[in-house]
Amino acid sequence: MELSVQSIGIIAKIHDPRCKQVAEELVDWLNGKGLTPLVEDTLALFLGCEKGVVGREIPEKADLVVVLGGDGTLISVARLLAGREVPIVGVNLGSLGFLTEITISEMFPLLEDCFRGVYEISERMMLQANIFRDGEKIAEYKVLNDVVINKGALARIIEMETLIDGSHLTKFRADGLIVSSPTGSTGYSLAAQGPVVHPSLDCLVITPICPHTLTNRPIVVSGDSLLAVTLRSKNEDVFLTLDGQIKLELTSGDTVCVEKSSCKTKLVLSGNKDYFEVLRTKLKWGGR
Repeated sequence: MELSVQSIGIIAKIHDPRCKQVAEELVDWLNGKGLTPLVEDTLALFLGCEKGVVGREIPEKADLVVVLGGDGTLISVARLLAGREVPIVGVNLGSLGFLTEITISEMFPLLEDCFRGVYEISERMMLQANIFRDGEKIAEYKVLNDVVINKGALARIIEMETLIDGSHLTKFRADGLIVSSPTGSTGYSLAAQGPVVHPSLDCLVITPICPHTLTNRPIVVSGDSLLAVTLRSKNEDVFLTLDGQIKLELTSGDTVCVEKSSCKTKLVLSGNKDYFEVLRTKLKWGGR
């Protein structure tokens, strides 16, 4: 089945030195095929295009989105597209990424394949985070990678009472707590000694950051679980960060609830490398 595409969103990391040339070539190539490039307004200004599209309008207008940059850029686009599930072609402008696995040289042949219906999509689970204060929901977010509770630079160890589906798990005393999706398992969670989880699995990964009790270890639970973390520390600087890009200050008694979102992120795969090849390359497995 062919991918019905007329309008292609283009979002890029404009600070990357290779961005301008690659983006201009992509816009010219799409125009030459009679397609409509929807250039995000910041990128359009950078390229000197006559007309750009406000980023928040791209999800409703695009049939496909090309991301030029790295994993951080793609993660932000995944949040932007949450609920629309528009396929994303992640093109890495630098070193190989976990998510932006497509190289510049692969970009045009892959897009040709997409238009002919010869493509493979990896559906990635997203997380829903709801934040409650005094019994009222004060914020909600949909994220691709992770939801993190962590202390400020000068704060002491924080206490977080943690429930899974209403059952008491433990009261973590640590520098923080990471709740990641399978996709996010290779991010901050991995740096905190969490496990690598294949992105096709349906689960949540809970990883304490520098726990005070050495027997506290990462735990993987069902993707159907509802995790509730209540901050019990007082008079400490504690923050909630989402995908490492959004920050919210927490106060004692706040509860962060995390569960699987109904939204998914759809990544177009390169077809030239599998997930384990990306792992071996990125993590230097087998090296000496």
